Amino acid sequence: MSTAPGQHADERIAELEARVRELEELARRGARAKDRAEIENVFSRYMFCHNAFRDEEIIPLWVKPGTPGIRAQYSNAGVYTTWESVTEYHRNRPAPVGKLILHATTTPVIEVSEDGATAKGVWIMFGLESGLADPEVAEALPDFLFTPGEVDGKRVWAHWVWAKYALAFLKQDGAWRIWQFRCYEVARAPFHESWVHFAARDVEAFDRDLMYFGEDGRPRFMPPPDAPATEIAHRYSPRRRQTLDPRPPEPYRTFEEGDRA
Repeated sequence: MSTAPGQHADERIAELEARVRELEELARRGARAKDRAEIENVFSRYMFCHNAFRDEEIIPLWVKPGTPGIRAQYSNAGVYTTWESVTEYHRNRPAPVGKLILHATTTPVIEVSEDGATAKGVWIMFGLESGLADPEVAEALPDFLFTPGEVDGKRVWAHWVWAKYALAFLKQDGAWRIWQFRCYEVARAPFHESWVHFAARDVEAFDRDLMYFGEDGRPRFMPPPDAPATEIAHRYSPRRRQTLDPRPPEPYRTFEEGDRA
């Protein structure tokens, strides 16, 4: 750094200090950009594993057992608040022949805290889900879930699905891990029917506790939650206005007690 002849030492020091502050700010921005990329990779890895029915590989993406504040709300059935109950969702998930899940996430808004210890993010998901059900199993399920016709003598269910996710992340041992998880299903519709007509049936009561369809198309329901849901996600309805839910995170200094993803 050049200085003018006769420049006073305090002026040179002030210029050096300003340059140091500028470099420190550039370093902070670079660190946050790196954190943001790592966080997006964590959730993308989550979705790739989930789509391939390899949920056991999702469990290491969560914070360590015993981490305070862990929570997940997968539906309106309730909230899971222990490592064991949160990760139960990912255990022994079947991969039936003929079943397809393809969930694609997009539109991330991710904010890393100023202290660099936590982060919050929201995503939009669009995708499809499909599978086959033995006729005797299908008889016990509402007919509106199925697409007309059969494949290999089995009933077909093929759905479009849209959802939003809100997550909080915690940095542990230098790696970002999922700390809090919330899923908001926005809309669903069988392949042959619009989401407007499907929503008009008011079918939320049936699928509120549904976790997934397992072997032979049999429904599997959510395990008992640790606490009731205090925040209810409302799916699309032709009789309801849309709301900004979840709200994209704003820049924040530190994750305070009581904060939620």
